[in-house]
Amino acid sequence: MPLPLVLWDIDHTLIDTRGVGRNLSSSAFEEVTGQPMRKQAKIDGITEAVIFRETAKLHGLTTNRQDFERFAQALTDQHVQRAGELRERGHALPGAAAALDALAAAGVEQTVVTGNVLGVAEIKLAVFGLDTHILWSVGAYGEDADLRPDLVRLSLSRASITAEDAVLIGDTPADVEGGLKTGVRVIGVATGRSTADDLRAAGAPVVLADLTDTTGLVGLITALGRTR
Repeated sequence: MPLPLVLWDIDHTLIDTRGVGRNLSSSAFEEVTGQPMRKQAKIDGITEAVIFRETAKLHGLTTNRQDFERFAQALTDQHVQRAGELRERGHALPGAAAALDALAAAGVEQTVVTGNVLGVAEIKLAVFGLDTHILWSVGAYGEDADLRPDLVRLSLSRASITAEDAVLIGDTPADVEGGLKTGVRVIGVATGRSTADDLRAAGAPVVLADLTDTTGLVGLITALGRTR
């Protein structure tokens, strides 16, 4: 049987920006709205469009799609301009690079399903050398839809595959929900703020502590191909 397409989450699954991401969001928010970002809406597992809209509400602002598009461009520009800071302060999570390389060597195709907008996703992975094996054209991004299940469905459509032909890897209950609601198999990784118990409670059938067991991860993915 063909190997499944892997749908990676990015933040706290493959990388940790260690606070730089929030700083860049704050700068972009002020550029677009004219107000300092005094507080930010919940971000774990949430798409950038929703984060911007809900953060604006916390500041008494009502925004539209055009405002978000301006924010998305400003946020991408901030990541380009401050890529060095991101590289210096952030890092790829343990095992991430080896996992991507090993899956590619095993013939597994990989993309991302992320709340980040496309431009930011590209920069984040490129900064840490994690972009080599990513098929960007079949991924789904924060400007594409508000909810994770819709992003997963869009990625499946772009790849012209069914849910049985994919496996999602992520660190939040929202990632797990995105997979389960679309019939995509899920592997949770407890490398973010959600614990292994949180991910299991959300319904993840497999939860890893991290990505350091490269051989085990490749075995899991290839086994999923055989059990379809």
